Amino acid sequence: FEKAGVNVSVVFGLLSEEAARQMRSRGKSLKAKDGKLPFCAMGVSSVIHPKNPHVPTMHFNYRYFEIEEADGTKQWWFGGGTDLTPTYLNEEDAVHFHKTLKEACDKHDLKLYPKYKKWCDDYFYIKHRGERRGIGGIFFDDVDSPSKEEVFQFVKSCAKAVVPCYIPIVKRHCHDSFTPEEKLWQQLRRGRYVEFNLVYDRGTKFGLLTPGSRIESILMSLPLTARWEYMHTPPESSKEAEILEVLRNPKDWVH
Repeated sequence: FEKAGVNVSVVFGLLSEEAARQMRSRGKSLKAKDGKLPFCAMGVSSVIHPKNPHVPTMHFNYRYFEIEEADGTKQWWFGGGTDLTPTYLNEEDAVHFHKTLKEACDKHDLKLYPKYKKWCDDYFYIKHRGERRGIGGIFFDDVDSPSKEEVFQFVKSCAKAVVPCYIPIVKRHCHDSFTPEEKLWQQLRRGRYVEFNLVYDRGTKFGLLTPGSRIESILMSLPLTARWEYMHTPPESSKEAEILEVLRNPKDWVH
């Protein structure tokens, strides 16, 4: 791995007005007392950027959030997900990754995987590029039913699926040979990763809006190196064009 990080965070304090506004914009009804909203949040997240362009970048994050409102009542919810960002498309890897996540979801409810797979495709969308960050996985937020314990058990199943969905792919490709041209394409794709994380990612925005947060940890997700080239377009029918097609038009990998 060129760069890999794991963040375990437990934060609490008063929600900033910007963070509260961001939550209200997605439907949260938050009643502050004297303009203050005590909160606590905890989670585990990881981003892995491999050296070899034939090994995909992987990200996962699972978190719990709790807010105390003016009348003392507490709102809570879980969020998170696991997603894969390959430089080159390998259909066998994509199927394995998605099937493993589907099995974790199916233990709890057969409706969860298709719902959260679509949510992931929609969330990791780089609007100004018209493409997804990667080939998706699962993503969800604001999950507060049926009960705290049942959602927690579901989140634990998702977290336990991280190693079996990713490590076999790493082992399959970590010794693959690659050319300087393939390494260059990896650098360009990493540029897109950076664009999404800095422009759209909610977790990055929340971290930057939280007073006293550790900036280095928030920006852990960024690769050591990335590249931007003016108006770069891969040749038609190339392996580079193949992955772009999937990023523009997400596929159903498990049926």
